[in-house]
Amino acid sequence: MHPMFAPAMAAALVAISVTPASAQADNRPIAGPMAQSVPPEVRTGPLPPVLTLPQALEEAEARSPALVAARADVEAARGRLRQARFRYNPILNVEVENFAGTGPYSGFNGTETTASVNQRLDIGGRRKARMTLAEAQLAAQEYRFAIARAELGQQVRSLFAFGIAVRDNLALARENEERARELSRIARELVESGKEPPLRGLRADAALAQATAALRAAEADEVNARRSLAALFGVDTPPAELSGSDLLAPPRNVDAMATLDVRLAEAERVIADAQLRQARAEGRLDPSIGVGVRQLRETGDRALIASLSVPLPVFDRNQGNIAAARSEIQSAEARRNSVLANTQAEIANARAALAAAEARVTALEGSGIGQAREALRLAQLSYRAGKSSLIELLDAQQAYASTQAELIAARRARAEAQATLARQAAAASEVDLEQ
Repeated sequence: MHPMFAPAMAAALVAISVTPASAQADNRPIAGPMAQSVPPEVRTGPLPPVLTLPQALEEAEARSPALVAARADVEAARGRLRQARFRYNPILNVEVENFAGTGPYSGFNGTETTASVNQRLDIGGRRKARMTLAEAQLAAQEYRFAIARAELGQQVRSLFAFGIAVRDNLALARENEERARELSRIARELVESGKEPPLRGLRADAALAQATAALRAAEADEVNARRSLAALFGVDTPPAELSGSDLLAPPRNVDAMATLDVRLAEAERVIADAQLRQARAEGRLDPSIGVGVRQLRETGDRALIASLSVPLPVFDRNQGNIAAARSEIQSAEARRNSVLANTQAEIANARAALAAAEARVTALEGSGIGQAREALRLAQLSYRAGKSSLIELLDAQQAYASTQAELIAARRARAEAQATLARQAAAASEVDLEQ
């Protein structure tokens, strides 16, 4: 190091050492659910050919593009917190004066060289306010990640329930088509033997055409349901089959105050508070100090120099940002109250929907399906014996199919309500963000 720069460097160290304690490293723990600092590898490749609900939830965790994006947002907030903890860099200035002029200043014999270091001081709570705001933003982003994961679970359960429903509807459509085909054959034989008028045969053929069309539609719906579920994982090829049940044990108690949405709203309220503190800190004095050394070439003398610069808050004291931050606090409080009310209503509605769906399932699985099946059996026997008309048999078939379809719809409604309650019950402490 050149001898003339040594005093400047020593002065720089002194300037940095007098930085307030608030400017030192802050290793306080960060509030909010913790996310993994190193994102896990995203799974690729085909889905299992036969997919169950637990497998679907696990595959979604490992593949979902939405979770990849949410996890990246958390890492971005973590980087901003790291940046907020840094102090301002010192500035090195080197000035050379009185050279390449005229007269005694025509050469370099009369030059004056000055080397100085300037340091902006982090006083008035600026750095602490920056870190507090960044910590609050990171906590909120981690809640958003937890919400994204909970919503992904709800979407998987809902789409899986839809897939199971259309799978059962497809089985029902195949069964209806087989009965309609057999009925058309029997009606044709009866018409040919003169036991039924030709109109009855045409009616049976029309019922077969309707059943065949319904079967084709059910096949398309079943393929679309599997494709929609695969798209949630970011996969083009859907699983060949959905297996198992869509049943999910409903949570016993769901506290609206502990839900992720309310926690996020509270975290955003903390952000608004931190923004107000930062706005107030930015309105305080922001001085810079400088120390250095000057060398006079003509005499060979050296001298220390010092400087202090302070912006004068004559016009701008950050009044506008402070007022805006106060309004943001009011807005955050209102949003939090709105989120709490909406969450309470959603939980109550889901509980009511679950109770209604369970009542429907119990009634239909009990006597409803059994009575419709027995009525269809008796109608088939009566029609074959010539004791009842084709219209009566078709009515019995329609009643049985409608009862089965209603049971499938009730089971899906039950699964949807369970998925909603599971989404609301996913508290931050229960969401494992490290997978």
